[in-house]
Amino acid sequence: MIFWSRLAFGTTPGETLHVVAGLLLTVVYAVYQWRHWSRVRPFRSQLDYAMGVLAAAFMALTNLTGLILGSLWWSYRFGPHLRFGPAANDAVRYPPLLSAAHNIGSMVVLAFVGAHLGAVLMRDRRGV
Repeated sequence: MIFWSRLAFGTTPGETLHVVAGLLLTVVYAVYQWRHWSRVRPFRSQLDYAMGVLAAAFMALTNLTGLILGSLWWSYRFGPHLRFGPAANDAVRYPPLLSAAHNIGSMVVLAFVGAHLGAVLMRDRRGV
């Protein structure tokens, strides 16, 4: 929604909610991933493991870029020059490559998480 609305209208509705939810979900994901890896390690040469490692790597990249973008958002919204009135709705100028890495990483995460879950379900169905 944020990506599309910025392209279509030049605004980013829900950006504050996205930043806050992203920060909270980063903490939840870190705890989940730590517990999950503790349960499934060591790495095995299987499709489901490879897809899971790729999903986790891209999730880490997406979370890292999101945290950097979130810090830029925070400094723009609450930095030394607080914006009130109409200026409070000004779009934050994010570095294009960083923003692109975050947006594309999000889509890649969805693809690899889906592939990981599909591979796990296929593995379990075969009883391997």
